[in-house]
Amino acid sequence: MNKEVNTFSHVSVMLHECIDALRIDPKGIYVDCTAGGGGHSYEIVSRLTEGRLIAIDRDSAAIEAAGNRLSPFSDKVTLVHDNFLNLSDILEGLGINKVNGVLMDLGVSSHQIDTADRGFSYMKDAPLDMRMNREDSLTAYEVVNRYSEEELRRIFFEYGEEKYTPKIVSAILKRREESPIETTGQLVDIVASVYPRRHDEGHPAKRVFQAIRIEVNGELDIISPAIKAATDALDIGGIVAVITFHSLEDRAVKNEFSALARGCTCPPDFPVCVCGNKPKLKVLNKKPILPSAQELESNSRSGSAKLRTAIKI
Repeated sequence: MNKEVNTFSHVSVMLHECIDALRIDPKGIYVDCTAGGGGHSYEIVSRLTEGRLIAIDRDSAAIEAAGNRLSPFSDKVTLVHDNFLNLSDILEGLGINKVNGVLMDLGVSSHQIDTADRGFSYMKDAPLDMRMNREDSLTAYEVVNRYSEEELRRIFFEYGEEKYTPKIVSAILKRREESPIETTGQLVDIVASVYPRRHDEGHPAKRVFQAIRIEVNGELDIISPAIKAATDALDIGGIVAVITFHSLEDRAVKNEFSALARGCTCPPDFPVCVCGNKPKLKVLNKKPILPSAQELESNSRSGSAKLRTAIKI
């Protein structure tokens, strides 16, 4: 067992809210698309009798850690090291036609942030990496040192909503002309150098790191197709539950749920529907479910979390 797996820890956000939302059938089949350390997975599988859990994660360390935690239920668990974007192919490969519930816990895990050499944290100096799956080729180093000015502006504006983007990008371009930017600490210093001394936006590098991480892992690109795949995989009455951690993720989930609940895609001025699309989901909570006061007190990282749920109709 490698050191990272041995030290893997992750506090499951809104654990009880997720379990309640999934309405666990002891004989049902469930998918945890982001197994992490196995916290949500453990609570799901411990409620199964004849059911089955498919636990997916793109991080090999997470899969191994989840396997250790879920070992008492090994006869009911199938671990899959893959991107949940490939959910349809994963289920087809396992011979599964329909499932009763799908859970997605989006974003980076506490463990990935706290493991310095993964390069996710702006609080620890480490190589620029930020890959959730270390087998992927694109790293934060490539983004920072190889992306054009236009590309950097795009991701900092779109994925970080960073208002100081022009100054930050200019500073990055100037610095990398001298030598490559190799570490998170170097990048933090560059960003901080152009930030006003007095500001109320939190850590100067927060938005830039978020933007680069999203780009490296394609986090926003996979949300819509993954929810579509989960919806197609659900049996009637099955639940899809998604936890998000920032407004861009939450907006993407809300919009996709709304589209699947609406069905028809015809222009509003059409007198009758000609597309033939029928509603596939019913949104269960118009407003997102938020962490309890008790959870916020015990786990500050849950502060931005939002849970949205929908049922297959």
